Amino acid sequence: MTAFALDAHPTKAAPALVTTDELHFAAMAASLEHSIADLTERLDAERRAPGGKWQQALERDQEVHRLTTRLRTLRRFSLDLCLGRMVWADGSEPVYVGRLGLTDRTGRRLLVDWRSPAAEPFFAATPADPMGLASRRRYRWTGGRVTDYWDEVLTPGALDSDVALDDDSAFIASLGSSREPRMRDVLGTIQADQDAIIRASSRGALVVDGGPGTGKTVVALHRSAYLLYADPRLGAGRGGVLFVGPHRPYLRYVADVLPSLGEEGVQTCTLRDLLPEGEAAVAETDPDVARLKASAAVVAAVEPAVRFYEEPPTQGMAVETPYADIWLGADDWAEAFAAADPGTPHNEARDEVWDALVAILVDKCEADVPPEQLRRALAQDEALVDAFGGAWPRIDAADLVGDLWSVPAYLRRCAPWLDADDVRRLQRSDPQAWTVADLPILDAARQRLGDPEASRRRRRQEAAVAARREEMDAVVDHLIETDDSEMMVMRMLRGQDLSAVLADEGTQALDPDLLAGPFAHVVVDEAQELTDAEWQMLLLRCPSRSFTVVGDRAQARRGFPESWRERLERVGFDEIRESSLTINYRTPEEVMSEAEPVIRAALPDANVPTSIRSSGLPVVHGSYDELARVLAQHTEGTACVIGDPTLADTERVRSLTPELAKGLEFDLVVLVDPESWSAVDRYVAMTRATRQLVLLGDAGRR
Repeated sequence: MTAFALDAHPTKAAPALVTTDELHFAAMAASLEHSIADLTERLDAERRAPGGKWQQALERDQEVHRLTTRLRTLRRFSLDLCLGRMVWADGSEPVYVGRLGLTDRTGRRLLVDWRSPAAEPFFAATPADPMGLASRRRYRWTGGRVTDYWDEVLTPGALDSDVALDDDSAFIASLGSSREPRMRDVLGTIQADQDAIIRASSRGALVVDGGPGTGKTVVALHRSAYLLYADPRLGAGRGGVLFVGPHRPYLRYVADVLPSLGEEGVQTCTLRDLLPEGEAAVAETDPDVARLKASAAVVAAVEPAVRFYEEPPTQGMAVETPYADIWLGADDWAEAFAAADPGTPHNEARDEVWDALVAILVDKCEADVPPEQLRRALAQDEALVDAFGGAWPRIDAADLVGDLWSVPAYLRRCAPWLDADDVRRLQRSDPQAWTVADLPILDAARQRLGDPEASRRRRRQEAAVAARREEMDAVVDHLIETDDSEMMVMRMLRGQDLSAVLADEGTQALDPDLLAGPFAHVVVDEAQELTDAEWQMLLLRCPSRSFTVVGDRAQARRGFPESWRERLERVGFDEIRESSLTINYRTPEEVMSEAEPVIRAALPDANVPTSIRSSGLPVVHGSYDELARVLAQHTEGTACVIGDPTLADTERVRSLTPELAKGLEFDLVVLVDPESWSAVDRYVAMTRATRQLVLLGDAGRR
């Protein structure tokens, strides 16, 4: 069966144009069948294999994940793994580019992975710099068959006649098609300016500044997949990539993109998702309080707030044991407190400090008693345990931050730069009624404190292991005593301390917090919205400062008067590079001509991109009474009404606020009473339209 279904484009079905591709797709089909069978067999074998321990178990899990991901991608796409082909000016064999690399049984390369250096000309070549290509072909797949394709001539003098030329490129032709509830697959139409950013180095912070419709989100997502593939510093076991989006509707909208690229190892979230309190947190209603909590300085108050509980006692005490009384002086307390390794979270350092304190007391004891016996006695001494608990208490992050908002003297001690009015503003009757503005402070406290139950769990686990080892020792002793074999093989059980190994098999690691980090690279979309305090949440999770920062100053709802460099240097970045996207691929000229004056009035130096296409549909002005008629006339694609909270969502029509519309796109966008909004909200909402924009006054509802 042919891989082409070109009924709508019969001239492109000529044998001279498609025979080479047909033969190649036939070879791909055979290879895919073999690869799927082979991967299925290998995956079954891995799953049946013993799990092993520690590193062995980790490597097995990673291999199962790798095989599962590749198998799922092959089954999902089949022949439409192929994005297109490159024809070389020197007459070399055409190279086909795919979502994944693929070879046949002889090792012949059928597809090169789109992220590989060999595939770069497919995206980056232009007529001005053809990179050795005579032409490039991109396919449009529908239901597993090619329903259209586009050839682009890059070196005319080296070209033969086997091309089908169109007035528009594949990318431009795709822009006018109807949108769907989820972001479309655009990998095959990545443009040269976007590809250059996708493949840029992961070193330091790369700022990608671009106006509406320039493909910032496309770049952010594809760069995440590219870096995991191309940068060995970011792969499995090395931290990986965190992708941060602005809100939940956005994450749902882009949810299919990374899996379609064969990448399922990228952690995606919003800032709220970084903390369990984020889901229920409400907006901060007091602008002065929001301003104070947006500062990185308030986040920094967490450190002295914790250190307050790490000051050693200045008074000594007599520790009574069954063997001798031991004096525990202020110097001893100070020495024990200093034993905690720098950087160890407060709650997790308790064990280190306790062990150091016990060691000091054991060394000072003059009685002739076995050290282990004395340690057990000290651990059971209620007075000592209580004194230690008061000196280095377990602290919950919510309690610590709640104290800052309810104990003025504590806040003044930890944030002495605040004046009396600021301290008063930050106090509240319910200290743990969390707002979104609290989240960065809560996060810093949680990172600095660690898990308050970590010490208890560790000691319970150690006790369980000790009991299990004792049980295994008894089993081994019995086996050795009853061994009547000539070689006395049971004595070998003592050789490698098998009882300890068997005991350790009973321990289980806790499920990790996948968003806690550290990550090797962080990608932030709509980054212009982050406060200085919120940046601290991300910097804590990426000590290397390797970031992709994607945004548009003109779309900042809180304003963005400074440059990207000034903003990022202030929050803690030191190595910063900047790239700019200036071509608007999404928004028609008709919409941009009306949106540009809106944002220029508020931000004269806004990076307003140049639209490269026209929809032929003018911007419509009317009243709210016309909303039902406007929606009824829109019969294809998606629509969004922004500014009417009374309107319920349907399968094809969304009702959103300007804030939640950010990052999304729709064929038709209807704004209700936009004159009552800020210039930024109007600009953002207007530029969500890919086909038509309608502006309705609100008079009809009054």
